[in-house]
Amino acid sequence: MSSVSSSSSASPLAFSVLDLAPINAGSTPADTFRRSLDLARNVERLGYTRYWLSEHHNMASVASSAPVVLIGHLAGGTTTLRIGSGGVMLPNHAPLVVAEQFGTLATLYPGRIDLGLGRAPGSDQLTAQAIRGSRFGGAQDFPRDIQQLQTYFSTTNRTNAVRAIPGEGLDIPLYILGSSTDSAYLAAALGLPYAFASHFAPGQLLAALEIYRQHFRPSAHLAAPYVIACVNVVAADTDAEARRLSTSLQQFMLGVIKGRPAPLQPPVESMRGLWEPAQEYAVGQMLAYAFIGSQATMQRELQEFVEQTQVNELMAVSNMFSHEARVYSYQLLAQALRALPQAQPEAGVVGAEAR
Repeated sequence: MSSVSSSSSASPLAFSVLDLAPINAGSTPADTFRRSLDLARNVERLGYTRYWLSEHHNMASVASSAPVVLIGHLAGGTTTLRIGSGGVMLPNHAPLVVAEQFGTLATLYPGRIDLGLGRAPGSDQLTAQAIRGSRFGGAQDFPRDIQQLQTYFSTTNRTNAVRAIPGEGLDIPLYILGSSTDSAYLAAALGLPYAFASHFAPGQLLAALEIYRQHFRPSAHLAAPYVIACVNVVAADTDAEARRLSTSLQQFMLGVIKGRPAPLQPPVESMRGLWEPAQEYAVGQMLAYAFIGSQATMQRELQEFVEQTQVNELMAVSNMFSHEARVYSYQLLAQALRALPQAQPEAGVVGAEAR
């Protein structure tokens, strides 16, 4: 049995990447996957801790409908970076299949695979029904399914009739993802690390973190609370250039608000005429934790965010139309974060499964 202590707020701040695998206007999913691999290689050189891929379905703007396949692709093209799911939407899948898939990945790339788990469908309700079939109400089974996964990964399951091979006995850390306080209670009760989706649902971040820390129960997987906050980042040489580049992100979120997500658009000089006041307000609410600006601006604003939230790790999503600008944004972000008092990423896993 292994037990891994978490970092405290005084420990070094880790920094990581969430990749939604955006499809640019005029591009194809194949282009997206090539850019994702190049980005993963770049952030590995920059010292990022982990690189997670999301699960979304039936979206013309996002190519990550099969994160387990992309994880294998990126893990095979890198050497030290932790690659994982941000996350697998567990109600869409049978726990045994997830255990086998991630067991296969962890066998191919030992010590480098993370399994982040979410409850949402990652799609609209009609698509969710097509994916889940008779399991359409599976979100209610989320806590039980997580525990079933833990059973499949444990060595004690070797005497049971149903086993995950490969997967059984492997060190595959689980993370609970969430965008509400419900997930905070669950992560705390299970004693697992907690990743909050403040890049699109910032409203309950502070309340969720307080609940998670207050109710956290130490487990064989994690000795103390460990929090990852996902935020939007658009960094450039100047604040003005970063604001211009961020209009691609604003257009992306506008499509989400309108229920018509479209491929990622090029930046524009002004959003005036593209949105109505109510839509501008709604996008602004979703992007409450969007850090947009130069390296100096990033450093100042992120320091305030880290002091306020006391997170252990920042996970950045940077939806930018230009791949070169996106890579450069992550470079500037790494430089800004290393300048913080909590700086320097901690390599490796935070929560480890009991064996």
